[in-house]
Amino acid sequence: GHLHNSEAFNYGVETWEAYKRGGLSKDLVEEQEKVQEADLLIFQFPLFWFSMPAILKGWMDRVLVQGFAYDLSKAYDGGLLQDKLSLFSFTTGGSKEKYAIRGDIRYLLWPMQHGIMHFCGVKVLEPHICYAPENVSEEKRKEMLTAWTQRLKTLWKEEPIDCSPEWYFK
Repeated sequence: GHLHNSEAFNYGVETWEAYKRGGLSKDLVEEQEKVQEADLLIFQFPLFWFSMPAILKGWMDRVLVQGFAYDLSKAYDGGLLQDKLSLFSFTTGGSKEKYAIRGDIRYLLWPMQHGIMHFCGVKVLEPHICYAPENVSEEKRKEMLTAWTQRLKTLWKEEPIDCSPEWYFK
């Protein structure tokens, strides 16, 4: 579609304006419909450079736009997606001990869980982390899969985390 302001491009403003006028591309609207229909958003990914992979971040940038996922006057507990739950389930390349050397892994999760999900009003469940699955025995990988299977069976009984700085940085 056309740009709202072709003289000074601002991605956030352009996506917001496109959302308001119904000018987002069909694929983005379809993804937003999936988000709207979902009660729980599970993001499964390999932790990459201490964050989500670029393709997942790009999905969030393109789908979770102002007007749909958030409004600057209605953020966090008042966000537009407050009837949703989210869960970050990811694998790492390093062991739990390797990540502990760098500090609590929750520090890495702050921008993703608090800065994106909680900002949009989404309640956040405790992350599910499989440390270095490619570096452990077949038996340990099977244990990881069994733990994930068991967790999926009981997710609806879990309480969301306290998405406050105190939870992440205590």
